[in-house]
Amino acid sequence: MESCGKEEPKGPVLHIVVVGFHHKRGCQVEFSYPPLIPAEGHDSNNLPEKWKYLPFLALPDGAHNYQEDTVYFHLPSLNEEMKCVYGVSCYRQIEAKALKVRQADVTRETVQKSVCVLSRVPLYGLIQAKLQLITHAYFEEKDFSQISILKELYDHMNGSLRGTTLEGSQVYLGLSPRDLILHFKHKVLILFKLVLLEKKVLFYVSPVNRLVGTLMTVLSLFPGMIEHGLADSSHYHCKSSISETPESLDPARISPSAGELNPKTDSKTDIIDATDRESSAFDHSDNHTSVADQSQPSASPQDRLQPHPPSHTSPDSSESDWETLDPSVLEAGEGSEGSVKHLEAESGEPITVQPKSVTGQGQLTQGLVSGLEEDQYGLPLAIFTKGYLCLPYMALQQHHLLSDVRVRGFVAGATNILFRQQRHLSDAVIDVEEARIHVDDPELRRMLSLSTADLRFSDFLLKHVTENREDVFLDGTGWEGGDEWIRAQFALYLHSLLASTLQQDNEKLLADYSSAFISAWKITHNYRVWFSNKHPAMAEITPGHPFQGQYSVADVKLRLSHSVQNSERGKKLGNAVITTSRSVVQTGKAVGQSVGGALTSAKSAMSSWFSTLAQPAVTSPAPDSTASKQ
Repeated sequence: MESCGKEEPKGPVLHIVVVGFHHKRGCQVEFSYPPLIPAEGHDSNNLPEKWKYLPFLALPDGAHNYQEDTVYFHLPSLNEEMKCVYGVSCYRQIEAKALKVRQADVTRETVQKSVCVLSRVPLYGLIQAKLQLITHAYFEEKDFSQISILKELYDHMNGSLRGTTLEGSQVYLGLSPRDLILHFKHKVLILFKLVLLEKKVLFYVSPVNRLVGTLMTVLSLFPGMIEHGLADSSHYHCKSSISETPESLDPARISPSAGELNPKTDSKTDIIDATDRESSAFDHSDNHTSVADQSQPSASPQDRLQPHPPSHTSPDSSESDWETLDPSVLEAGEGSEGSVKHLEAESGEPITVQPKSVTGQGQLTQGLVSGLEEDQYGLPLAIFTKGYLCLPYMALQQHHLLSDVRVRGFVAGATNILFRQQRHLSDAVIDVEEARIHVDDPELRRMLSLSTADLRFSDFLLKHVTENREDVFLDGTGWEGGDEWIRAQFALYLHSLLASTLQQDNEKLLADYSSAFISAWKITHNYRVWFSNKHPAMAEITPGHPFQGQYSVADVKLRLSHSVQNSERGKKLGNAVITTSRSVVQTGKAVGQSVGGALTSAKSAMSSWFSTLAQPAVTSPAPDSTASKQ
């Protein structure tokens, strides 16, 4: 049961598939070109075992509530030539009475179908733009037996997309970081850090096109992630039987990432695999005990800033309080978190040296450990490898993956309420509609608390995006405040973070990123893989947070504003001020005009104070001039 990819020209599109809803059999494949199973023809309903969830991914839960929708999803590969199959599905429904040719199995008032493209390249938005037009034309025929248009779609896409490089704006078509920041504001950086920590992150919203768009936009902030970092993101095993025993789910049975060096023949990979086993690579719990200190490559220490003290989040705090830091933390002393521990390695030096491309830094080379196509900075990070999944849309039939011991983590999207109700299976649940991040673990909340430098960075992004929001000439495509500019800022943030970890005596540098976060990140798989190689291009990056610097009154205002706007305590404070103001007015009317005038003046002063406090900071230091000015 193999795909016929070996016989077909290696174009970007593998198959065109039509999935329909049958009144008795449910979601099923009705057409595939080329056939998914060559021996059975293009009209077979049978599927390869690895693609058993394809109908439920292409035709999502609750699709009947929408006239049309779009789904991005990932499938495991059927052969060794590829590692991941990228799916884009366009759903539509039409009234049965409108059909010119009504087949016998059409018994309902509406007909629901999806046209799906299975591709070897992650060109989600580009494929979606073409697929939507063809899907519309296919439905306009009002005769679903007319499949010639689908065969023409296959030939057209393989012709027009052949040779398309995974660079430039084509990869990010339809993914807007501007919209993401306008909706989530400072929390975008929290989402960014959640993925770096390789936690179990579940996005929730409906319809699916908004869900997958939000999730993939977050991943687009990681340099090279969509282009080259998702190759191993769908390596999961289909649940063949509910009687599987824990012994059959032994993590040792998980195949290593395709493209990695053989542990039996390469001692360098032995070290990485041994480290994986020691820290339970397939079960990353919240045990963040640091390992032994390691000497870093020598470099001049950076002592031009004070470290930012860690947050002190109470386990009893509400689920939104962790997103802020109490203003009193600014008064805490230095060194309360202690020194940051480093990755253990006997030699004290990186295990391997990544070869530098002779044709320039723009060239990619295969990572010696990750197996991914990496640039000269070692990016993309090996996040979605070794059992950490990326599932832009997860069907209800895949629910078992949330608790599968062979899945150490995931970034997944869901629309079914059952996923949201079982929050204990995820470390963080992202409510896209309300732009809220639900985290139950107080230790994880502490790791994700934004430092003052992080808040400056987030405020800097929000300021530029908001100021350019009404610019008709920008429209998300300009530079400063535009989509590419935002991605460049996150690339700078990540480059600076990585460079800071290479410095000797770097506690002060790393404190600006939150010491609790750094301690947890340094024992993740992606950091260990990156640190195991030496990347010569990192010498060009200036270490230290882009917004490092001494604290100022503006920082206090920024943090207070942040606390008032986003914490439950801040919201309660605002409600208390409003309630008190109303009571003051009523009391003034009762005791007389003179007293009422005085109380009204007091109310006005309180409202003015609260309005000033609640306003977001409109000034933010520039990345390179902060320290020098202060």
